[in-house]
Amino acid sequence: MISVVVAALAAYLVGGIPFSYIAGKLAKGIDLREHGSGNLGASNTFRILGGRIALFVLILDIAKGLLPVLAASRFDAAGDEPVHAIAAAAGAILGHLFSPYLKFSGGKGIATSAGAFAGLAPWACGCALAVFAAVFAARRIVSLASLAAAVTLPIAVFVTPGFGLGERHDSVLWVTMIVMLVVIWKHRGNIRRLRAGIEPALERRKG
Repeated sequence: MISVVVAALAAYLVGGIPFSYIAGKLAKGIDLREHGSGNLGASNTFRILGGRIALFVLILDIAKGLLPVLAASRFDAAGDEPVHAIAAAAGAILGHLFSPYLKFSGGKGIATSAGAFAGLAPWACGCALAVFAAVFAARRIVSLASLAAAVTLPIAVFVTPGFGLGERHDSVLWVTMIVMLVVIWKHRGNIRRLRAGIEPALERRKG
């Protein structure tokens, strides 16, 4: 049990590294929470800092979800509940959402969740990413694509034959459902704008 707590805590500290905040400070000396949508994520980084920096932030946000899960999974025995990997996934995602380095503020968790579930449930993650890509290609609205992917993830976990860590485990399904609810909650403002028809498409802001 101690090792599970350590895995979760270590992943939380890694997941909490605010790469988009750091990019804003290094590139322009600004706090991205005060610009654009105010979100600490790759999409707002793209709007304010441009595509190259946003891509770098996106890769790092995915990595801080993926790498802790892969490291923690080494402590889970084949066939058993992947408790260390699940703890690491939850820790990394919570770290991004509530960064200990920014007084527990953070982003909306999409890229870090994608990285975490790429390690925890790769087939299901691939399905969710495909839905994200399809919705984004059709509407170019990141929040809508993110919500569609979040809803797809637990469904994909339920129907795929395995989670990438061996046998089917109900605990993986439960954690995906929790993540889906958290993502929906973090996007509550976006949902209001989507219903009102005023949610903006992704584009870089001039100046």
